[in-house]
Amino acid sequence: MSEEHNLEGTPEGMRAPIGRYADTLKELAGDNARSLTLFGAVAAGSFNPRSHTARSVFVVAAVELEMLRRLARQGPRLGKARIAAPLVMTPEYIEASLDTFPLEFLEIAQRRICVFGEDYFLNLPLKPEDVRHQCEREIKTIQIGMRQALLAAAGRDKALTTVEVDVAERLLRSLRGLLWLHGDGEPKTALDTVAAVERGLELALPGVRGAVDDRGRHEWEEFKTLYADVDALRTHVNAW
Repeated sequence: MSEEHNLEGTPEGMRAPIGRYADTLKELAGDNARSLTLFGAVAAGSFNPRSHTARSVFVVAAVELEMLRRLARQGPRLGKARIAAPLVMTPEYIEASLDTFPLEFLEIAQRRICVFGEDYFLNLPLKPEDVRHQCEREIKTIQIGMRQALLAAAGRDKALTTVEVDVAERLLRSLRGLLWLHGDGEPKTALDTVAAVERGLELALPGVRGAVDDRGRHEWEEFKTLYADVDALRTHVNAW
């Protein structure tokens, strides 16, 4: 494993797999490789190998389909190591997409570890109006998606568990965006993020709390409470 990797802050049990992963990317991409950045739970001290996978962004000078095809063959090995397929971007793509995906880039910027190469997510010039528009759009999209998921579940309440987990992740991204808009860009745990938004909005969000808590129940009653919270967020966001 290369000694050039920055693994400080990564979970102890993930350091060797991540180091091998970084070496694999360098070997496959060669001079085309620019950087590897971890983000999310693996970079925030909240990584649970039973429920999380290590997420990352692999920045390359140019996207080469043959390289991606060779990387895809490593999928089973990386999956066993709890490492997800990377988001593959170029520096130009990042710069041109800040107004389109501001919440996604904010999520990366707030909780990240640059394993090697240039840190392309340092001091991103995100615009508040772009962040606010995506927050509003995302919350409305989540609400519609919950309705459609309920219909697709065809009465199978267990099918809603996966929906709640997905909604929780997307909601957290929006909630962190709302906090950023109000001058609070400090990285927070999921529950601390919810608590900060509750204080800002003066609104209790028990459904969101249950959805982001790994120990929470994800059943029909919880789904209803979560839906009510999403509806409340939709109506309160514009006023905050």
